[in-house]
Amino acid sequence: MRDVEIRAFLPAADAGTVFDRLIEFERYPELVDVVRSVVILSPPGAQPMVSCWEVYFRNGILAWTEADRLRRDDLTIEFEQTDGDFDEFSGSWVLEPRDGGVALTFAAAFDFGVPTLASIIDPVAERVLAETIQLVLRGLFGPVEFPGGSVLPGASAVREGDSAATAAAGTIAGRS
Repeated sequence: MRDVEIRAFLPAADAGTVFDRLIEFERYPELVDVVRSVVILSPPGAQPMVSCWEVYFRNGILAWTEADRLRRDDLTIEFEQTDGDFDEFSGSWVLEPRDGGVALTFAAAFDFGVPTLASIIDPVAERVLAETIQLVLRGLFGPVEFPGGSVLPGASAVREGDSAATAAAGTIAGRS
């Protein structure tokens, strides 16, 4: 099982507004090229919300359906794959109001279920996931601080053809 954690600080942000933007999953393909599509399958307000994802990865597409437990009062989003290409995939978004903004933590754990390829595929998947989350955050919120350093120093958030993350993700996905 591989773990990814991204910590971010959104200056001058409101936690409720951040939560509402984060759950606009269908916007994510507009923000980063690596996310091919996100379709919400459940009716508005359903709990859990069910979302279907397609993401470019290596020479193909990763697809999965996840149950998203949206807890606005607690400022958390928990997700778990219910069907798809991962053997296991789950995680959370946790928001904390702070002086001057909102602290955000994205955490995910995944396993492709192919132990013989884990040492090759898992590090690439971890990097693509971290880069994608950072680009999504920058696309949704503009200036974002990544305490302890950013995986993508100075990368632009919105579909920039020369963005390091977009180029890397496209190359990994076989779409260079």
